[in-house]
Amino acid sequence: MKILIAIDSFKGCITSAQAAQAAAQGVADAFPDAQVTCLPVSDGGEGMLEAFQAVTGGQEIIVPAHDPLMRPIQAPYAITPDGTAIIEMAQASGLTLLAPKERNPLIATSYGTGELIVDALNRGCRRIIVGLGGSATSDCGRGMLEAMGIYFGEGYDYRYMNDFNFILNDYPDVEVIAASDVQNPLTGLKGAAHVFARQKGATGAMIALLDKRARRFAQLAKFYTGKNHRFTPGAGAAGGMGFALMTFMNASLQSGADLLLDMARFDESVAEASMVITGEGSANAQTLMGKLPYRVMSRAKAHGVPVAMLCGQLADGKALEDAGFSSIHVINRPGDPLEVCMQPEVAMRNIRNTVSKILTKP
Repeated sequence: MKILIAIDSFKGCITSAQAAQAAAQGVADAFPDAQVTCLPVSDGGEGMLEAFQAVTGGQEIIVPAHDPLMRPIQAPYAITPDGTAIIEMAQASGLTLLAPKERNPLIATSYGTGELIVDALNRGCRRIIVGLGGSATSDCGRGMLEAMGIYFGEGYDYRYMNDFNFILNDYPDVEVIAASDVQNPLTGLKGAAHVFARQKGATGAMIALLDKRARRFAQLAKFYTGKNHRFTPGAGAAGGMGFALMTFMNASLQSGADLLLDMARFDESVAEASMVITGEGSANAQTLMGKLPYRVMSRAKAHGVPVAMLCGQLADGKALEDAGFSSIHVINRPGDPLEVCMQPEVAMRNIRNTVSKILTKP
């Protein structure tokens, strides 16, 4: 029996590697002789850096940067053996860097992510993958651009913007890839502010202001670049960082899950597997919008390999089953408080027990 494990992180609880470790222990409990392959995975959000490093053998680089409130921090990124920079936005501009009372997307900045990009460019990297997920920001990438030398006045005034060609003229051969599973536009009811800003601390009034600010920024960008990515799918990723990367760095938007699975040669591994185990913290209809478990299942299904889904919370189970998951399992015991289930040791134990039961049930 060959089992392939590719589980996303359970956000705010355990990493992809921890989830895979627990699942592997569950397999060993049921079938000690089973061959198990664990792939740390991510779709571009939390845990992306660790997952890409594990797959590529990338060297970790730690540089001085600033968090979303411009406090000095030390932030990591990685450079792969072929010179590709792997940057996880959450490492410098992430929501987890702020206490709940500090969350305010009106002032949170993506400046630190820009500092990581500049450092990578200065080290000679000409291919940069930026994972867009887990951000505390909704600044349309303005902070990132300022770290790279593009400045704006208050109110995003046209008169205060210097030569945006700084980036493309100085680094004409750079390939930038925005890794994300988000397909939202920059503005509107499905845009960055309305869909994502509340979880970053925004009130209703703040959301309206953020959306207005994003519309103004899109006008500014079009005025200077001639590009109009306001409604391009993915422009709203990470508070508009997708928009900034596409507009000012000619970035392509790609599925973070597929990028990683390709690098990990997932299709080669799954072709020899008897079963795949995947999962994420909260499984629902949004899982089917390109999130990692869905991409794992789609690829495995093409090879005729069944995929079991693990999750901490479940909604829209019928839709997930109809999409092709062979089985779906909530790891938490009914009635257990959320604060207990979110403890890492509890989550890992529950994953281990669930996997063991999946493999031993009649």
